[in-house]
Amino acid sequence: MAPPVRKNPSSRVPRQFWYGLAAVALVLGSVGLVAFSYYLVALDKDIRTRFAGVRWALPAQVFAAPLELYTGLNLDAGDLKHELERLGYRNNTTLDGPGEFVLAKDRADIYIREFHFWDGPRPESKISVKLDAKGIADVTDTDTHEARDIVRMDPMLIGSIYPQQDGEDRVLVKLNEVPDLLREGLLSVEDKDFYEHFGISIRGVVRAAFANLRAGHTVQGASTVTQQLVRNFFLTLDRTYTRKFNEMFMSILLERHYSKSDILEAYFNEIYLGQDGNRAIHGFGLASWFYFNKPIGELRDHEIALLVGVVKGASYYNPRRNPVRAKARRDLVLHVFKDAGLIDEAEMNSAIERPLSLAGTKQGGVERYPAFVDMVKRQLRGQYKDSDLTDEGLRIFTTLDPRAQEALERNIEQGLGELEKNRKLPANSLESAGVVTSVGGGEILGVVGGRDVRYSGFNRALDSRRSIGSLVKPFVYLTALEQGDRYNLHTILDDEPIELKLPTKQIWAPNNYDHKLHGPQPLYMALAQSYNLPTVRLGLELGEKAVATTLKQAGYPSEPPLLPSMFLGAIDVAPVEVAQMYGTIAAGGFQSPLSSIREVTTKEGEPLNRYPIRVKQTLPEGSVYLTTWAMTQVMRLGTGRSAYTVLPDDLTLAGKSGTTDDLRDSWFSGFSGDRVAVVWVGRDDYKPMGLSGSTGALYIWSRLIKDLKVKPLDLIPPPDVEEQLADTITGLKADEGCQSRLLVPYLRGYAPQTWAPCAHAAESQPMQWLREIFQ
Repeated sequence: MAPPVRKNPSSRVPRQFWYGLAAVALVLGSVGLVAFSYYLVALDKDIRTRFAGVRWALPAQVFAAPLELYTGLNLDAGDLKHELERLGYRNNTTLDGPGEFVLAKDRADIYIREFHFWDGPRPESKISVKLDAKGIADVTDTDTHEARDIVRMDPMLIGSIYPQQDGEDRVLVKLNEVPDLLREGLLSVEDKDFYEHFGISIRGVVRAAFANLRAGHTVQGASTVTQQLVRNFFLTLDRTYTRKFNEMFMSILLERHYSKSDILEAYFNEIYLGQDGNRAIHGFGLASWFYFNKPIGELRDHEIALLVGVVKGASYYNPRRNPVRAKARRDLVLHVFKDAGLIDEAEMNSAIERPLSLAGTKQGGVERYPAFVDMVKRQLRGQYKDSDLTDEGLRIFTTLDPRAQEALERNIEQGLGELEKNRKLPANSLESAGVVTSVGGGEILGVVGGRDVRYSGFNRALDSRRSIGSLVKPFVYLTALEQGDRYNLHTILDDEPIELKLPTKQIWAPNNYDHKLHGPQPLYMALAQSYNLPTVRLGLELGEKAVATTLKQAGYPSEPPLLPSMFLGAIDVAPVEVAQMYGTIAAGGFQSPLSSIREVTTKEGEPLNRYPIRVKQTLPEGSVYLTTWAMTQVMRLGTGRSAYTVLPDDLTLAGKSGTTDDLRDSWFSGFSGDRVAVVWVGRDDYKPMGLSGSTGALYIWSRLIKDLKVKPLDLIPPPDVEEQLADTITGLKADEGCQSRLLVPYLRGYAPQTWAPCAHAAESQPMQWLREIFQ
């Protein structure tokens, strides 16, 4: 019997070693478990803190002034159709729901959406609008058949004030506001097991693994809706193992604390669905407006399918940049809808045949007005914190009139191109800015900050302070006309050379624009023809301080330089400031500070701040009326007369051109009975462009006025003004004996009492007219 084989004692692992190893493993495991527990606790706290309460930063929504329909409104069928379509209303054969209209030649039936205004909610309703040759003839409630005095349409969303850092913008929706097809269709495409899994789907992972294995590459993802929400709401899009690890556990924890409905509602409001310049489109509520210009509840099958398709990749399936790819994706989603039993085959085929039906342009969504929204932000600055405007979902109701804004944009875009072509200027060499306001209320109705009307950068309407040239002249003449004992509209002014020694010891010798002398000129004609030499002589008689005071009273915001050159517009003014100054004249000397905002409310509709019209008289009504009359002669006889090549002859307007040295700036500012409009044309590099106010800005201004469909000036003299026939040659009192006579306004008590020699009545007072002239 062989002796037993003895094991080498040195090869035996001591039992203590295994005990030690087990102890180390236990310690490490415990430490790891504690660390993992701390990790989960911290993750859980982060989720509950950030996801509870106010879950999103809600940018302030900015709305245009609502279209108001009433009997007598000058709006034909074509204009009404355009207005409704701009609001996202659809022309249909029957009124099946809100946001639809049926249009005939002499009638429009409209199903108005509900909307929460600053003065309370407005329920949905149906109205019938009768049209005739003059516009709206009657407005009737379809259900009650009662006449409606005025119907306020829902206002257009024109922009939002979102954080500049991340640019996130959204319109919140509740889950019960989401159409069933969108809710169920999204889950059928993105997460079939949503109501069964606990945040991550094991079945989905296995299904995706088999699909990818069969295809030989990744064709299907396994992320649940909860994981996608976590990725968008809490994490970055970096493809790292750490991010994926966090995503899985955060999804599980999120499902532990919140219901499926909460998670799904959050998903509908958080998911990234596109880019609009610096603005990131988040959530289906905003995406519905961005892509289709309608609320989410009015989406149709093919539109819902497109939005669901974009979820897979908002950039890759961008329907504006990649329409073919987006349509293919949309049609695939429609097939999924059909396979899931959400639509039948006929509905699927009908939806596939439809185009993408996008609203807006290839560059972005429907009309947005960056220059106007910029003005709104500036007006709100100092009244609200930045976080209030970007986080609290405030609703800002503005004064913007989409029709005026559209007319201003169109005429600046088209007019600049036509000026460059007609004047043989380099293409895209000219820039422009424009402002349209109301008369009397100081409401800013439209603003364009540059040639690229969608560009949100440098706002020339607010920030480009340029010399205004002859736009200043009405204020020089207004200063004179306040002194009825010294000046009236027919006071003779010398058009003679003048040289002045400035404080710098330089000699200033101004010239007329045409470098000619025109002899003695009646005051109103010197303004109408924009003669420089009579204006300077008049200004020197009045004094720089007196004219500066008038400018300040009109709304000029700075202290003008007290130099003779100020009489010819050597002061820098922004277009919006010109609108303020001319608006004071248009309102008869009553100044209303320009405003772009009417009301601000909370996201629930509770009023926060009102911006009522504030009016104060800053200039004498009588002398303002005389100046306005002289400015109508600018349009009829002077530098503005070419406007009537495109405007009707019976439209009474007041205006003034402005041109600066070497033709660097071209201005025209003027007003009708209800609108003030200012247009500037020039170059950003200040180089001469060869356009005067009459050959440049007036070209755009006159076409703008035509499109605005303005009301004519109604020249009714105020109590301190009287009218009298005057002989245009002598300026003295006239009757039917004078062949050239004109009805001229005067400050009461200062009209000439002496008859002109041509008057029949002059026979009773021979030679009196000579004494009157030489006094």
